[in-house]
Amino acid sequence: MTGWRVGWLIAPKDLAAAATNLQSHATSNVSNVAQRAALAAVSGDLHAVAEMKAAFDRRRRTMVSMLNEVDGVVCPMPEGAFYAYPQVKGLLGRTHDTASGTRTIDSSAELAEYILEEAEVAVVPGEAFGTPGYLRLSYALGDDDLVEGITRLQKLFA
Repeated sequence: MTGWRVGWLIAPKDLAAAATNLQSHATSNVSNVAQRAALAAVSGDLHAVAEMKAAFDRRRRTMVSMLNEVDGVVCPMPEGAFYAYPQVKGLLGRTHDTASGTRTIDSSAELAEYILEEAEVAVVPGEAFGTPGYLRLSYALGDDDLVEGITRLQKLFA
């Protein structure tokens, strides 16, 4: 249920009470439709879950492999969620071609902007998570779109 922001906790009563207090001050309630969807997800047929697990694993492996083909990018294999978090420090400090000339890129925030402008691929800079020199890329999309986006990055940095 990518992006639905639904979860639960199984814990001792005192820990559950503390978590409930924290949550009540940090977020609002989950919408009714998300609650119904979560209930269906955990109580229904799990065949679709197995299919999605296989698809996400395939996309994860494809993204990591393709990103690691880009000179200056080091992408470890994600072990959770649906994001790759490659180190892109090897792309920083370089002069890159743009539609209007050249541009030296010194941060992953500038790199994310450059990628969006030149390759029309959206990534999140590591600065948003306190880790400059990294990008976050989601693989929660179709296989063809994923390959298209990473291929654009490969061409941009070839």
